[in-house]
Amino acid sequence: IPEYLADTKKHYNTSLVFGPDGKLLATHRKVHLFDIDIPGKIRFQESEILSPGNKVTLIDLPEYGKIAVAICYDIRFPELAMIAARQGAFLLVYPGAFNLTTGELHWKLQARARAMDNQVYVGLCSPARDMTADYNAWGHSMIVNPNAEVLSELDEKEGIVYADLDGETIESTRKGIPIYTQRRFDVYPDVSKGHVKYEE
Repeated sequence: IPEYLADTKKHYNTSLVFGPDGKLLATHRKVHLFDIDIPGKIRFQESEILSPGNKVTLIDLPEYGKIAVAICYDIRFPELAMIAARQGAFLLVYPGAFNLTTGELHWKLQARARAMDNQVYVGLCSPARDMTADYNAWGHSMIVNPNAEVLSELDEKEGIVYADLDGETIESTRKGIPIYTQRRFDVYPDVSKGHVKYEE
């Protein structure tokens, strides 16, 4: 949703996460602004209006576990996903609105890549496509499992996507392909260590 902070006079693309009791659990402001220019297809400059957020958003859901939230273009930056997964998130949630150019090319690919890279579940939530609107969203909300398999996917129309998520699938995936124990932090750094902002 659009957010305006009067004290700083800044606008953000913001996702609010509420618990079942209606309590606000977390606020995520989009970290990476969508400034692109694909000749002959689309030009979009979010930085002309929006300011970037500045933190990784993790939410502890006591009955379920830890999840992470990022927005749209944030999915293209694997560091956010890796940090969240290394901090224990079992689900990465990305509300987003890829367009008809980037959606067809990269929407599902990015979801499957983040799930595979981190062996976690990934949920993408998109507005339905409205061809009468100024901006045409790709749609195709989906849930991907830790093996990068699409469990459930909508088309471009309005609907609800759902799937059962279980920790056993994460455990068996990580046991079969043990990237969590085979990383070589003697060769490259652990992006989840060092200066990572979790608070604004």
